[in-house]
Amino acid sequence: MADLTKKPYQKTQFSNVQLLEFSKCMSDPFYFLNKYFWIQHPTKGQILYAAYDYQLDLAKSYHNFRFSISMLGRQMGKSTTAAGYLLWYAMFNPDQTVLIAAHKYSGAQEIMHRIRYAYEMCPDYIRAGVTNYNKGSIEFDNGSRIIAQATTENTGRGLSISLLYADEFAFVRPTIAKEFWTSISPTLATGGKAIITSTPNLDDDQFAIIWSGANKRLDAYGNETDVGINGFRPYKALWHQHPDRDKQWATEEEARVGKERFLREHECQFIAYDETLVNSLKLSGIKGREPILRTGQVRWYENINKESTYVIGLDPAMGTGGDNAAIEVWALPELVQVAEWQNNRTDVHGQVKTMHTILTIINDEMAELGNTSPDIYWSVENNSLGEAALVVIQEMDEDKFPGTFLHEPKKKGRQRASRKGFTTTYKTKITACMKMKSWIESDKMTPLSKNFIRELKTFIAKGKSYEGKTGETDDLVSATLLCVRQIQLISRFEEGYEELLGETLDSDVEYNDPLPIIF
Repeated sequence: MADLTKKPYQKTQFSNVQLLEFSKCMSDPFYFLNKYFWIQHPTKGQILYAAYDYQLDLAKSYHNFRFSISMLGRQMGKSTTAAGYLLWYAMFNPDQTVLIAAHKYSGAQEIMHRIRYAYEMCPDYIRAGVTNYNKGSIEFDNGSRIIAQATTENTGRGLSISLLYADEFAFVRPTIAKEFWTSISPTLATGGKAIITSTPNLDDDQFAIIWSGANKRLDAYGNETDVGINGFRPYKALWHQHPDRDKQWATEEEARVGKERFLREHECQFIAYDETLVNSLKLSGIKGREPILRTGQVRWYENINKESTYVIGLDPAMGTGGDNAAIEVWALPELVQVAEWQNNRTDVHGQVKTMHTILTIINDEMAELGNTSPDIYWSVENNSLGEAALVVIQEMDEDKFPGTFLHEPKKKGRQRASRKGFTTTYKTKITACMKMKSWIESDKMTPLSKNFIRELKTFIAKGKSYEGKTGETDDLVSATLLCVRQIQLISRFEEGYEELLGETLDSDVEYNDPLPIIF
C-alpha cells in the first residue's frame, strides 16, 4: 500500500511547476482528466485518457449540472469517464461523500477498480493522501470518501451523500430502483449532486421515468431550458459518435447481436431484447394509459358498454406478501382491457370478494344502461390455491355471483369436467400464450394498463414455457391468460366471435358439449 498510495497528512515541498499543475487540476476537472487520468485499455493496455468529443460533453454534463442523466450505448466509455470525474471530485473537494451505486456489486467493484488504478497512477503532488484504502471504499485525508455498493432498497440510507453516481440504473430491478430512489431523494434534496447513466431497458422503469422528465424542457413560453421539469440535464450519445465505429461496424454488430438488441444497446431505444412472448418491437409501441376510475384498489380503464360481453379471470395467491393475486377484465368483441386488480396481502376470501364486487359493478352498470340480461363470464384458476377459492365461492353462494361461472369443457368420453374453474397445464398455458401473442401482435387485443404492459415486457421464454423474468411478476399476465381461455370457449357458441378471434384454443380436442360447462 505504501508504494501505491500517498500517506495522509504528510508535509511535502512542491516546485512552482507542481503547484501550478495542482492549481489547474483543482479548478478544472477536464484538465485533470486529460493530463493525469490513466486508464487500462482492453487492447492497448495502460494509456492516458483522451476524451472523445461526446465524452467531453458527458463530463461537462456531470460537472455543470447538479442533476445529470445520461443514456449511452454499450462500450461508449461512460463508466470510465465517470470514474475519472469521481476521483477528481473527491480529491479536490473536501468533506464530500461520493456513493457509487451499480446494479450489481461486481459493477460497483469494477468502477472502484478504475478509480483505484487511476489514483495509483497519479503523482503525489496531484493526488490526496489516503486514510483508508480497500476494494469497497477510499477515504482521503481531506475528509472526502468514495464508497461503492450494489443498488438495493437501503443503499445509501444513513449517509450524507454529496454526489451519487448510479451506474446502469435501468437494469436495477424496478421495485428496488423505485424504493432506492424514494429513499435517496431526500438526501439529495439537501444539496447533493446526482449522476445517473445507463443504456435503456424498459420504457416505464425508474430510469425511463427520470429520463422522460429530464427531456420535458420547455418553459411556459415554449423556450427550451437547460434541465427538465425534474431538474435533470439529459445527455445522449449513440454508437456513430464513437470515432472507431462506422456503418460496417454497425452492420456486423447488428448481425451478431440481432436487430432488437442493437436498437436497444447502440441506438438507445427502449426495447427489451429478451425472448419476450410478444414481439419486443411491438411492445415498444404499446404505451398504455392511466386509469379513468378507481374503485378501491380496482383500476378501470374503460367505461362499461351495455352491448359488450365481459370476461373476468381470477388468478389466486397466498396473500402473505409473496406473489400477487390478480383479476383481469376484458370486453368482447372489442378485446379491450377494461379493469384489473392485484394485491399480495389480500387473503383468498378477500380475493374472491373483490371479484364479486367487480362482477356486481359491471352487472349494475349494464342494468342502468338498459341491459338487464348482460353477458358476463367469470372463472378462477383452480390449481393449488384455486381450490381454496372454489371453497370460498361455494361458501359465499355461487348463485349470488352475477354472470356465468365458466369451467373447462367436457372432453370426449368424460361425463363431466373434473373440477370447477380452469386447470393450467403446460399445454393449456402455451396454447393460451400463443393465442394472446397472436391477438396482440395483430392488433386484435388492446392492452391499456401500464402495469400489464410492463409485465408483458418481462414475460420471457424459460425452458419450454414462458414466465416472468427473475424478480418480476407475471400475475396480471396469468389472469389474462385465464381470460383468453374463457374467450376461446365463448367463441365456440357466441355467433361471430370465432371468425373474429380465429381458431379456438382447443381445436385439437373433441368435445361432447359445445356450450360452457356450468355446474
